[in-house]
Amino acid sequence: MSSRQPRPDRTRLQACAWGLLPLLMAASTGVQSLEPVSPAWRATAQQVAEAGVALSELAPNAPESHTVQRGDTLWGVSSLFLKSPWRWPELWGMNLDQIRNPHLIYPGQVLVLDKSNGRARLRLAGAAAEGEAPTNTVKLSPRVRSQLLENGAIASIPLSLIAPFLNEAVVLSDNALASAPRIVATQEGRVMVSRGETAYVRGDLGGARSFTVYRQAKPLADPETREVLGFEAGYVGTADLVRTAVEQGVPLPATFQLTSARLEAGVGDRLAPVPPHDLQAYVPHAPSQPVGGRVVSIYGEALSAGQNQIVAINRGARDGLERGHVLALWRAGLPATDATQAKPQPIQLPDERSGLLFVFRVFDRVSYALIVSALDPVKPGDRFSQP
Repeated sequence: MSSRQPRPDRTRLQACAWGLLPLLMAASTGVQSLEPVSPAWRATAQQVAEAGVALSELAPNAPESHTVQRGDTLWGVSSLFLKSPWRWPELWGMNLDQIRNPHLIYPGQVLVLDKSNGRARLRLAGAAAEGEAPTNTVKLSPRVRSQLLENGAIASIPLSLIAPFLNEAVVLSDNALASAPRIVATQEGRVMVSRGETAYVRGDLGGARSFTVYRQAKPLADPETREVLGFEAGYVGTADLVRTAVEQGVPLPATFQLTSARLEAGVGDRLAPVPPHDLQAYVPHAPSQPVGGRVVSIYGEALSAGQNQIVAINRGARDGLERGHVLALWRAGLPATDATQAKPQPIQLPDERSGLLFVFRVFDRVSYALIVSALDPVKPGDRFSQP
């Protein structure tokens, strides 16, 4: 696995002065420093990928072919062909090196299911090379592009569910925002300001002009050890620099306008440069090594969550997690009583499989995942494992 990182742009270098560079790089590139996969795991995965999947793993009504449509996602297409969508790399014939940079699939391309000797593989029909946009790719309206990457390929999961989140939830060290620019006053002395209104900011802006506004970070505690894994900065909105001024050689607070607001902004809120969007493809796949842990929190103020909501989990890059990993959710077994004997006896029922998570953003010790299915409400402390 390559650890080479893209050359940082000016905004990222400016963020370094605040101790936010590792955060912004993780948020905008997904580059992770992972332990290498063992030769045994790699050999097994490559062997399975070359063989395809058993016919028994296909969805009951798997089509012989599918023309990729506007609004398709890789997860949705995988579900057409497979009982377990996260086994897509095996069906598509990927090896581990290809998983992070999957063959891109575009609207208009035709996927053909080949069956031979009790196994199934998927291929592209026609002359278009894998990973290249076909010449007959349809032009898409802005409304439809919410499910597409910038190069026109279909996304892994609906971007409408996670794209805003890519610049919202951020896991920081406890003092990462301490020296960041801060709102010191608001328009006409108001307590709070909203979209289109003015706030005044002091601090080193580093030459950036577009910023994300954060509130006081809250600790994310590991449900298993109670250790603080990091601090989740509360997303407020975005703000753009309007102007700076100097009077008698002394810098005055910079004038900012709020360009979007999830919450009203107020004095004390901190600013960090907006990282570039990273909407590159990452194919759904199971972890190559055993992994397990717990749900740390539900993003937002909810006490429980369901399908299409986002959770933080207590495993990250240092534990081998990466974007695209699919994890199984488990409902804790309930206490019960065995009344079949003369003396009733308390017992513990086993955990039950209750849903799936799709990991789409990874920090060192924490990751964010989308709940793609859930039979029961998901709560902090719920367990996850390999699918």
